[in-house]
Amino acid sequence: MRVLQLIDTLNTGGAERMAVNFANMLSTQIEGSYLCTTRAEGLLKESVLNEVSCLFLNKKSAIDFRAIKKLNRFIIENKIDVIHAHATSFFLATIMRLLNPKLIVIWHDHYGNSEFLEQRPRFVLKKCSKFFNHVFTVNKTLEAWDRQNLLAKKVTFLSNFVSPDRNLATTKLQGVLGKRIVCLSNLRPQKDHINLLKAYEIVVEKHQDWTLHLVGKDFEDDYAMAVKNHIFDHQLDQKVFIYGSCKDVSQILQSCDLGVLSSKSEGLPLALLEYGMAGLPVVATNVGDCDKVIASTEEGVLVAPENHEALASAMLSLIENNSLRQQLAENLKHKIQNDFSGKKAIKSVIEVYKSYKK
Repeated sequence: MRVLQLIDTLNTGGAERMAVNFANMLSTQIEGSYLCTTRAEGLLKESVLNEVSCLFLNKKSAIDFRAIKKLNRFIIENKIDVIHAHATSFFLATIMRLLNPKLIVIWHDHYGNSEFLEQRPRFVLKKCSKFFNHVFTVNKTLEAWDRQNLLAKKVTFLSNFVSPDRNLATTKLQGVLGKRIVCLSNLRPQKDHINLLKAYEIVVEKHQDWTLHLVGKDFEDDYAMAVKNHIFDHQLDQKVFIYGSCKDVSQILQSCDLGVLSSKSEGLPLALLEYGMAGLPVVATNVGDCDKVIASTEEGVLVAPENHEALASAMLSLIENNSLRQQLAENLKHKIQNDFSGKKAIKSVIEVYKSYKK
């Protein structure tokens, strides 16, 4: 079996990480594992194993005939059986299916605004879904929505999994060792960094030596500017540090002491799994499937979204109790290793691939 992962970019987002994870892990399990990036490459390119054959289309528009021809030729020449399309790459996957009727198309729904699905554009997606053999979703909310709104015959939930990067430490963190709070999320509105900054203002009044570290892609847009302006306007620029996209995420997390997510909406955030694998205690907002990762108060602390006072209180409860931090970190790491195994997910995915291969 030969499987192509299709993704728009290799920036350091959750969908992109999962596409790379699938390509890497499948490279030892099937005849051929391939990865096609449609619009832009990024830092994750360095995480792709040599055993994975890669293609970059440099696609410039929704219907780019040069890119379509290039991908179609690649599929034919490499005898691709399955396209596993992630997130918004479904449109190109549908075109490939029309050009190659025997091609199996799996769509992976990573939609991050699962708390606001009523706002989701659906016309093109619904039309394309007629050509999907199977849909995977990253949480149960998306699974229910896709079953109700799409034309695909089969929709199933597939949990994200974590695969630690092997990059050497290159990022020099600011702040005091043992007193670092980290937020691993791209600068996007649904991640609600402003809520986190307001919570941190309360925290730093009591614990001035604790610093906040924001790791994730800076899109240099209005939202990113609002985050930076808040930091500057509230005199936090010596306490809060923005690093942008980083290759050495695992090493960064291991140099921090508390992992935080303050999102308004999530799927099943890969960041929570990465916090757990790195041995960090976690405070997160109770959105998406965060409660599937942190299912009890013995695994972390969940608070309501858009409530900076509750978020600050939870952060303070862990900052001020070192033994509790250690216990929660141990429990969460054990859960991630047992319940969010890459091997288990890959086995399930291969079974789905095979079920459609005549």
